Amino acid sequence: MTSTVSAPSTTTDSPATGLVCRACGAQYPLVAQHACYECFGPLEVAYDPAALARVTRAQIEAGPKNIWRYAGLLPAGQDPATRVTLDPGLTPLVSAPGLAARLGITAPLWVKDDSANPTHSFKDRVVSVALTAARGLGFTRYACASTGNLANSVAAHAARAGVPSIVFIPYDLELGKVITTAVYGGELVAIEGSYDDVNRLCGELIETDEFEDTAFVNVNVRPFYAEGSKTLGYEVAEQLGWRIPAQVVIPMASGELLTKVDKAFSELVEIGLVEAPADGWTVFGAQSAGCNPIATALQGGTDEIVPVKPTGIAKSLNIGDPAAGAYAIEAVRRTGGWMDYADDDEIRAAIRLLAETTGVFAETAGGTTVAVLKKLVESGKLDPAKETVVFNTGEGLKTLEAVAELVGPTHRIKPSLRGAREAGLLG
Repeated sequence: MTSTVSAPSTTTDSPATGLVCRACGAQYPLVAQHACYECFGPLEVAYDPAALARVTRAQIEAGPKNIWRYAGLLPAGQDPATRVTLDPGLTPLVSAPGLAARLGITAPLWVKDDSANPTHSFKDRVVSVALTAARGLGFTRYACASTGNLANSVAAHAARAGVPSIVFIPYDLELGKVITTAVYGGELVAIEGSYDDVNRLCGELIETDEFEDTAFVNVNVRPFYAEGSKTLGYEVAEQLGWRIPAQVVIPMASGELLTKVDKAFSELVEIGLVEAPADGWTVFGAQSAGCNPIATALQGGTDEIVPVKPTGIAKSLNIGDPAAGAYAIEAVRRTGGWMDYADDDEIRAAIRLLAETTGVFAETAGGTTVAVLKKLVESGKLDPAKETVVFNTGEGLKTLEAVAELVGPTHRIKPSLRGAREAGLLG
């Protein structure tokens, strides 16, 4: 069933002109549609190049201290009154010399720490853009299929906007992510299956009359949702003084975040806001060993991604049939990068390493990225003499189970000087 929800108003100054198929190039209006009717390929937002070119650094720098400073480069939200948002963005770009030293990196190393967003993950960016578009499209309920962080964000956005929400998650998510979704008061549906089962069900639900007015941020309004990830790339460039880093290491679930950061860099170069590095930029992807279909395909020299049944502790990356995997492979190959993966023990060790050297406590996705960074340096795939940014996409407090058995008090003493002395705390 095709959604009867109308197209958004054209009274705003959005630079978006329509949707275009990433596979065959077929064009569609700005409606709630995520797949091409001609070839079933994924759709993405198309823009008016002249409108994008009118955006200046001065306009961005004078904008709000959140993702909406880039409204001139996004498909929706140009009018603040239309936004459904928690105002995420401008998260810290943390200098990481201690981590660099431990890994043998001699150039500047940075951690883009998106755990500082309102619901403590990068998903606030994509949800703000998607639900702002959904409001313009006339949807009256908000939903998603989620491995946890997206559920948190959709539920929180809906609560602030006063709109009903219903989110769908695998039954075996980390308790922290379940609680930080349920607390917002929307409907929370646990599915007895994997994320891919959850996503499949949501794709079926949007075809029913009961869900006709429901915006699934990563299904029927996915093209708008995906564009929110570009703000990570924009911010990194701005925070580095309007330049693009030579190398980036990005976690992969669907693969879309990687493709959109790369797209953001390309857009900034095309409209003249930055200059590309002399040798271009290089994109690296990170997956967990328990769910690595994109990295496996790249390392096998193929474009064919074989779906897997996810396992392991990096549940936020557990998408066994990644929708944008082929496009992530293309971006990595085009930029001369690589993909690798890390097992659970490597992820746990990397979480601790990042925390000990930078004061950033990452969830398992961030641990995966740092673990893969280490492997890339050791294998010679990543140049330690080039400036590098790694992305931490979520907060470690959501995945405490990953390291709970590895850390704790270093001493337990009686409440006395004698107790302190016996423990070696005094000379």
